[in-house]
Amino acid sequence: MSFRNLGLHDEIVQAVESMGYENPTPIQEQAITQILSDEPQDLIGLAQTGTGKTAAFGLPLLHLIDTSNPKTQGLVVCPTRELASQISNELTQYAQFMKNLKIAVVYGGTSIDQQIRAVKRGAHIIVATPGRLIDMINRKAVKLENVEVVVLDEADEMFNMGFQEDIDNILSYTPETKNTWLFSATMSKEVEKVAHKYMDTPVEIAVSRRNESARNIEHHYYVVDRHNKYPALKRVIDFYPGIFGVIFCRTRKETQEIAESLTRDGYNAEAIHGDLSQVQREQVMKKFRERSLQLLVATDVAARGIDVSDVTHVINYNLPDDLESYTHRSGRTARAGKSGTSIILTVPREVYRVKDLGRFIKKDIILKKVPTGMDVCQNQMTALVGRVKEVEVSEEEIGKFLPEAYEALQELTKEDLIQRFVSVEFNRFLDYYRGAADINARERRNDSRDRNNRSGDRRKGAGKERFGLKTAQERFFMNLGEIDDLNKGALVRMICDRTGINSANLGSIDLKREYTFFDVEKKVAGKILTQLHGTNYKGRKVKVEVAQKKRGGRRHQ
Repeated sequence: MSFRNLGLHDEIVQAVESMGYENPTPIQEQAITQILSDEPQDLIGLAQTGTGKTAAFGLPLLHLIDTSNPKTQGLVVCPTRELASQISNELTQYAQFMKNLKIAVVYGGTSIDQQIRAVKRGAHIIVATPGRLIDMINRKAVKLENVEVVVLDEADEMFNMGFQEDIDNILSYTPETKNTWLFSATMSKEVEKVAHKYMDTPVEIAVSRRNESARNIEHHYYVVDRHNKYPALKRVIDFYPGIFGVIFCRTRKETQEIAESLTRDGYNAEAIHGDLSQVQREQVMKKFRERSLQLLVATDVAARGIDVSDVTHVINYNLPDDLESYTHRSGRTARAGKSGTSIILTVPREVYRVKDLGRFIKKDIILKKVPTGMDVCQNQMTALVGRVKEVEVSEEEIGKFLPEAYEALQELTKEDLIQRFVSVEFNRFLDYYRGAADINARERRNDSRDRNNRSGDRRKGAGKERFGLKTAQERFFMNLGEIDDLNKGALVRMICDRTGINSANLGSIDLKREYTFFDVEKKVAGKILTQLHGTNYKGRKVKVEVAQKKRGGRRHQ
């Protein structure tokens, strides 16, 4: 089926065809057909990242807009500013032949006054992140009473990032008669709750089974001791000479450190994380999209909105804290129908988590051996020879320089020339990997760690440390409360963004007028005092301390 058979306006089809697209992807065909049916309905679209979800909701949304009505009729809410910018740009391209269609993008990190002016000039569609949108609603700069369609894109990730309360707030300003389209890579419990609360018998479209990984992604894992993780990362990168990839780290600090280490070691790598300004992040992403940057080292949050179709590898320097995050990470590769590889670097005691992960994504995650120095050199040699054979020679331009080269090299045989030429490019690999040790974790140690961990699970209930379940928690007191314009969603975002802790590691939150108590898993609780205490929130210094216990073990509240 072609786009012309879907019933879209001619201007939209013309734009799609001018962009080189001929046939819709499965999620696009099913979603557009359903949305443009005689009776518009609420819709849940489940599809992996890279399958064309933006067009799946963007094309029918544009089709339904009445450009003669200047009111805001469509609202798209997504988790990050990178993704908001990407969606806005794609919608603008799809609407290039629609007269008078106006789109405004609203997100933090840039001037709110400029965004307010853009909305006031008229915006048929607003694309927004939750926090900035609520800010503009509170300033009476955005009015949503005429919205006919609300799109929640990357819904699972928004709830992982603690936006559920903000979404509740935003939807309260929209008419009950609106249609809600929810798009997600996974169907988490939070997504199901929102669907039940705000959607009226929604139609569910799933191009693959729930939480299933894309079929054209291979999943590999390597087991190394912790001190060998960085050397293993370099070997994996060197083993794939044409790698164009994203390396995921857990915290902003680790992301920056890994990027700087790779750069010092001669790799073309840069970091993208929340400490960078919007301008810096856009510059890094521009280089990555243009492929002048080979390796992007990123946090989960900063990587939202990376839509680059040629990413060959995703490398998980650390396992994410929850299963859904891995699905989003691996979805950065194998986009637009291409194939890709997702790699996990793990330590022996976390092998059981890799196996749990494989069951969750319904794919085999294959154990691989970290390449030897000889393996790396062999692959690099093959790649070098391939580049030589395929290089284009401009005889006319280079010809005038060749006589001098011929004369200088005439005493060398063909074999001598090949040896010297290869050595010029190849000596650094030979020097570096000469005598390189085997850095794979020993299988006996790996098996015993895994076995001991599982037996410990049964004895002590340590299995609660697996994905999504809470372990022992530490309770903290914070000097901020409702009076400081703090809500639970804002608190979760502040903790996750400033400490790198995942929302899955947080427990109950008791928000008071002038202060707050919250629980954090003990295994990551140390980051609260080292990375959150002493920071600023809306001009006020954040003070955090462990909540004191009364005798008998009860805490002061």
